Amino acid sequence: MTRYDGNAIAGTLEAIFGGDMTTAGCTCGGCGRSGVVAEVAVYLDGPGLVARCPSCDHVLLVVTQRRGMYCVDRAGFAQLSTPSALA
Repeated sequence: MTRYDGNAIAGTLEAIFGGDMTTAGCTCGGCGRSGVVAEVAVYLDGPGLVARCPSCDHVLLVVTQRRGMYCVDRAGFAQLSTPSALA
């Protein structure tokens, strides 16, 4: 599987959240690492996209699409903030 950074899913996240989420602050629910979405590890090889913590590999975000709708599981984040431009 090819590993990308969070910038690889910028367009998808913009479609879901309505703006650039790559600068959003986030905290891993597994190890507590804090950073921005652009720094997460992203895998696009499956039936959806998976974002993982670059430190502990904890699953942070899973996005799939069904019948034209996005299905989003962001339970792996202990915290995910909205960038100030979207607030």
